[in-house]
Amino acid sequence: MPLLELAHLQKSYGPVKALEDLSLEVPEGCLYGLLGPNGAGKTTTLRILATLLAPDQGTVQVAGIDALQDPRSVRCLMGYVAQEVAIDKILTGRELLQLQGDLYHLRPSNRDKRMQELIALLGMQDWIDRRCGTYSGGMRRRLDLASGLLHRPRLLVLDEPTVGLDIESRGAIWQVLRELVQEGTSVLLSSHYLEEVEALADRMAIIDAGRVIAEGTPDELKQRLGGDRVTLRVREFSDQHEAERLQRLLQPVEGVLQIVVNRAQGYSLNLVVEGDHVLQRLRQQLDQAGLPVFALAQSRPSLDDVYLQATGRTLMDAELAVAGQRDTKQERKQSMR
Repeated sequence: MPLLELAHLQKSYGPVKALEDLSLEVPEGCLYGLLGPNGAGKTTTLRILATLLAPDQGTVQVAGIDALQDPRSVRCLMGYVAQEVAIDKILTGRELLQLQGDLYHLRPSNRDKRMQELIALLGMQDWIDRRCGTYSGGMRRRLDLASGLLHRPRLLVLDEPTVGLDIESRGAIWQVLRELVQEGTSVLLSSHYLEEVEALADRMAIIDAGRVIAEGTPDELKQRLGGDRVTLRVREFSDQHEAERLQRLLQPVEGVLQIVVNRAQGYSLNLVVEGDHVLQRLRQQLDQAGLPVFALAQSRPSLDDVYLQATGRTLMDAELAVAGQRDTKQERKQSMR
């Protein structure tokens, strides 16, 4: 039986559908990654799981407990570290952890022992007694993580835990998460960093527009593509129809398994190929058609290729599109003032 089951979750904010029939299962003792661009529905999913938000439809089960019917019991099993946590700048880190332990009704002796374990685990000895207002971003994230682990949860839920951190702080948190999973804690981690999910996750789901579009281990998802990836650009196409005509021209080439039109990058083509002489055959086909090659590159499959295969755009393209939408909304608000 999975530790966590999310089934057919739906959530809308007015006309905007944040989640649309999202389902996934997280096994016990697993670090499970949720990968997707900002705006894909990751934070909404985690807030529903943490009983901070009610879905419009769907069910949430944690260790066999219905989170929507018995949220108190689920909160005892779970540690939740949000993307942005308000920390009292006047308190020291130690005082904040003591307060967190009191909120969980931990006995003072057990609370203090657990605090010392977490201070050592997260390398906080040198600054835990300083006021939180003096902390760097990396220090604040380690303190957030300690707060989520104080009551020894079976499931730790992390929303973008390393966003904006320097390489050293990110590496330290990665190491702590690996140790937690080895000790039996299950971790559900959301991120839009490809390398983070690939480095940490035992299993993962890729989310886009409120749906799970791919699920499995990172290696399984890449292997499903088969072969190598080739990125091809002949010239800037005026529209998608020209790119699709080139797609039909190259599809019969021996060794070409699949072709995806990348709409976000001048309608370039991304091919999945197999065989040592595919690039040569592609060039010959393009020469015969009188189409000079502008750019041609070959690489092993990555998680970004998996995302591209499912959506027709890369994860970076999706991030840029969401950022553009936010800028447009901000411009509209300013123009209305």
